[in-house]
Amino acid sequence: MNLTDTEVAAAAALAGAEVVRARYGRLHSHIDKGAGDFATDADLAAEEAILDVIRAARPGDAVHGEEGGRQGAADAEREWLVDPLCGTLNYASGSQLVAVNVVLRNGPAAVADPFSGEVFLADGESARVRTGVPDDERPLTPTADTRLVDVNLDPPFPSAPGFRAVDLLAHPGFVENFRPRVVSTTLALAWVAAGRRAAYVTDGGDLSRSVHFAAGIALCRAAGCVVTGIDGRPVGPGGSSGSGLVAAADAGTHELLMSMIGGRGRTG
Repeated sequence: MNLTDTEVAAAAALAGAEVVRARYGRLHSHIDKGAGDFATDADLAAEEAILDVIRAARPGDAVHGEEGGRQGAADAEREWLVDPLCGTLNYASGSQLVAVNVVLRNGPAAVADPFSGEVFLADGESARVRTGVPDDERPLTPTADTRLVDVNLDPPFPSAPGFRAVDLLAHPGFVENFRPRVVSTTLALAWVAAGRRAAYVTDGGDLSRSVHFAAGIALCRAAGCVVTGIDGRPVGPGGSSGSGLVAAADAGTHELLMSMIGGRGRTG
């Protein structure tokens, strides 16, 4: 059967999610990656399951996995970005707030929630979610109604002192308009696309090519969210942002958050 790229992304993400779910609650080995970061045996096994799907369906494509780096032909025109377990620290500490991210660079994306059974999909034009129930697939509709904003507080902090996420939480306008959440996984980006969060904010560099963020950015863009860096510039294909991410359900929410960031570090 010939699968579309969207279906390959979905199948790969679900294969990784199955491994993550099956290994949950076990005593995991830790592989130190430096600066307080680590991987577990579940990260490695999930990545291998994802790569098996992609290799079988798209043998000529390159794959860049968080744990294994880039694999495949050096001159491959297509590259998949894979984060097999986003939220490793959550997972290792017994939390189920994790995601499995698979995206074809500048193409379709899938974000799987191993524990809800949901897989969020973007084909470049639309975004939808499959709930795990047969034939149950729904469009993603962003809304800021929850007023919940996820803020990533994990280091590093490349934009400090110009921008600190913790300062945003202390802004009087933030507590007047929003309620903070910190889930420490890019599953929160899928929740923005699905209308479960009003926005997501993180510091960082150019995140459009990150194995952690690229799938979630693709979802938000396809769902119609407003996505920029903390400097207000666009991210993603053709974007020029080099600093972090603000993904908001609508223009009003985005504008309000940007006013609280206050232009510090913005260049245009």
